[in-house]
Amino acid sequence: MKKIAMSAVAIASMMSFSTTTVSAEDGINILDDIVVSGQIRPRYEYADVKDNGKKAANAYTARTKLNMSANLLGIEGLSTNIGIISVNNFGSNKYNSTDNGQTQYDIVKDPQKAMISNADINYQVGKTILHAGRSQVKLDNQRFIGTVGWRQFERSYDTVYVADNSVKGLNLLAAWVYGYQGVGAGNTVDTNSILLHASYDVMPELKVTMYDYMLASLHDTYGIALTGKIDAGAKLNYRAEYAVQKDGSMKIHGVKGKADASYYNLDLGANISGILAGVNYEVLSGDGDGTGSQTAFNPALGTNHKFNGWADVFYVASVPTGGLKDMNIRLGYKAKGFGKLLGVYHDFKADKDMGGTDDLGSEFDIVYVNAIPGVKNLSGLVKYAQYSKGKATGYTNDKTVAWLQLDYKFSTK
Repeated sequence: MKKIAMSAVAIASMMSFSTTTVSAEDGINILDDIVVSGQIRPRYEYADVKDNGKKAANAYTARTKLNMSANLLGIEGLSTNIGIISVNNFGSNKYNSTDNGQTQYDIVKDPQKAMISNADINYQVGKTILHAGRSQVKLDNQRFIGTVGWRQFERSYDTVYVADNSVKGLNLLAAWVYGYQGVGAGNTVDTNSILLHASYDVMPELKVTMYDYMLASLHDTYGIALTGKIDAGAKLNYRAEYAVQKDGSMKIHGVKGKADASYYNLDLGANISGILAGVNYEVLSGDGDGTGSQTAFNPALGTNHKFNGWADVFYVASVPTGGLKDMNIRLGYKAKGFGKLLGVYHDFKADKDMGGTDDLGSEFDIVYVNAIPGVKNLSGLVKYAQYSKGKATGYTNDKTVAWLQLDYKFSTK
């Protein structure tokens, strides 16, 4: 209750600063045009892995995010952001958060923690931004670099970057990442990584994205993605992407990563008067018999809950050594007032046989989300994932996960 009370005090305090000016005695404006924004997201999550000797998890958690942005020192183009994130479980520990010691329960990776999520300074000249400090970094579709925003304890990155879109349609980013903290990281993880990202809007029907993510002690991931939207009676969208992982360029503590893997993703979606349909085929290569230089493809810093099923059976550390082929189809409906209803079916195969089989099981996912009537910026969500076991070793347990969630966002702007 103490942490909840502190969050309430923090909200009240930050709200009192909004749209005001903080000045030094000599008349210099330290902060002005202050904007406070935030989120309160209570959630219930149920997780049950069958026949694993653990009790089903029942997690009651709430995420509080607060952020204050402001112009700094009265200098044109100079600004700052300061933010916090706090996750509370209300004293309920009937789940394994991976750091609460409750190993008799299945895992729900939402520890009761708090951290500084934002602490940065930005300087903008024209359409060029120089950034230094901690913030949320989300590149492209977040497959390789993301914040894992679905989890309550979201990831933040410590970076220095320059971003530029001076040329119409061309977006460039070069970033040095020296640390990150949040989901799955525990305390701040030191790193020495470089992110290079470029995209060019050729036309509404075609956008070309190229990237090279040099993650210290892991690997280099570089690739190309073609995306676009086509109006052909139905509104179509597509993605065609190819990437490879090779030995790392960057060292940390004298260690450089070894890798030899490939990835591709083909996706086609349609919106026909609110009816949503799509098909996707994604391949993360495997390491064969494990005796050569080949490795399994590993999207180590991606928002991987978005991919390969919401039950998170194949989430990063659980990517099969034999790789993964995910053939999935989706169908849903979206309309104002109705909200969004979406179902997804996945069929999982290994890229390389694992113990004489490539059967990694299947999964059905469904989600419904809609605004709550009468309360501005409040939405509700119901979500369900059912993974059915395969024959490959390590993937022979069914898993059920379900969520109930409210999400309230606010801003003084």
